[in-house]
Amino acid sequence: MGAIYPDLNGRVVIVTGGAGGIGEAIARAFHVQGCKVGVLDIDAARGDRLQAELGDRLRYAACDLTDIPALKAAIGAVREAFGPIDILINNAAHDERHDTLEVTEAYWDGRIAVNLKHQFFAAQAVLPDMKALGGGSIVNLGSTSWIIGQGGMAAYTASKSAVLGLTRSLARDFGEFGVRVNAVAPGWIMTERQLALWVTPETEKDIYRSQCLKRRLTPDDIAKVVVFMSSDEAGAITNQHHVVDGGWT
Repeated sequence: MGAIYPDLNGRVVIVTGGAGGIGEAIARAFHVQGCKVGVLDIDAARGDRLQAELGDRLRYAACDLTDIPALKAAIGAVREAFGPIDILINNAAHDERHDTLEVTEAYWDGRIAVNLKHQFFAAQAVLPDMKALGGGSIVNLGSTSWIIGQGGMAAYTASKSAVLGLTRSLARDFGEFGVRVNAVAPGWIMTERQLALWVTPETEKDIYRSQCLKRRLTPDDIAKVVVFMSSDEAGAITNQHHVVDGGWT
């Protein structure tokens, strides 16, 4: 078990894309802190299993995050169950690879929707709660892909670089209300999906050559940072971009 932050006990947290991968690790970590956790995810099977396992302090709300009215309704369902939202973790994303010359306008818009657009509208939906509470924390998940100049997914890297601009703008606009907004940029995190689709013995060797730390980075590595950033221990930290990549960049 990692550090326990007593101030988080009882706080209401929303984690988008929280039914699997990094998001699930984040949701579980907040649950350990005694938080009431709302998980928004399109994967109903995983979401239902998570709720069955973790019980009454977790509320799964099925949601296609690219459907903004549905996103707002899901946030409303968590609010109705648990009360005003103290913490928002904008985690959901999809790092599908794509050939630049094959990208259509519709595909581009879809990548922006799944990787960036919902972060803004989720924040918009919870900021009135945070203003009324006199404070809150938003953590937007970015990526190091654009920092290292990774190719083969221009729409994804464009979206993830924009997360930093969104973060800094929201931090500036809402800091006067005690709301902190930060970004966390994971490196190559060994989720089930990454291991199934992209990681081979050869690519893993390349990863270790690039990282200072010669080990796999796990979803829990990200969850620990996100929980800390949401706690009062990070009460003076806002408008920042925190890279968690084992020293790659």
